[in-house]
Amino acid sequence: MPLAEAGDRAARAAGEGLPMTRLEATRVVVDAVDPGTPVVASLGHPAYDLCAVNDRPANFYTWGSMGLASSIGLGLAMARPDLHVVVLDGDGSLLMNLGSLATIGWRHPARLTLIVWDNEAYATTGGQDTATKHGADLEAAARALGIDQGVTVRATSELRAALDRARHEAGPWMIVAKVQESAPTLKPPLDCVFIKQRFMEAIGRPEAATRGEST
Repeated sequence: MPLAEAGDRAARAAGEGLPMTRLEATRVVVDAVDPGTPVVASLGHPAYDLCAVNDRPANFYTWGSMGLASSIGLGLAMARPDLHVVVLDGDGSLLMNLGSLATIGWRHPARLTLIVWDNEAYATTGGQDTATKHGADLEAAARALGIDQGVTVRATSELRAALDRARHEAGPWMIVAKVQESAPTLKPPLDCVFIKQRFMEAIGRPEAATRGEST
């Protein structure tokens, strides 16, 4: 490991310097959620990292639907209030659909946790700045739109603490995780029908076609 990289990691471990990487933060989430917890991942790097850390049937990866992970998570949380639903979104994606925060604040699903990887950039498309680079505060926006349980974290220890609270205290929760960009190492399957069908099976709602039954 290069000395500069080793120094950065040591600084993060000491709670100083650069924030955690998105991949490190994704590992924290995967370790914190129960095996059957549905996790909806936004397109691009949030989905890539989730697949790299732990590809499992209860992961719902999205393709070609920028901004909609929070809306998908909201719909799932409303349809299945028995489940703790986790959404992994990006700052750029959420900024395309801030209206979803207003609907989440209005409908108030108690078991929805929205985690935003805020690297202040559109990393998947080339690293252009997002508005959070220039002062936009997603936690404050969520609170203004009715999501009272919100926190911004920068270290893995802070993220673990926030996830523990989200598991035990009624939400909806908004966790903004300030992260560094990290190069993706794996991508999820491109077969969207496969992703959907195995996800439905994982949450206990198998589709007839996956069971050899007539529709």
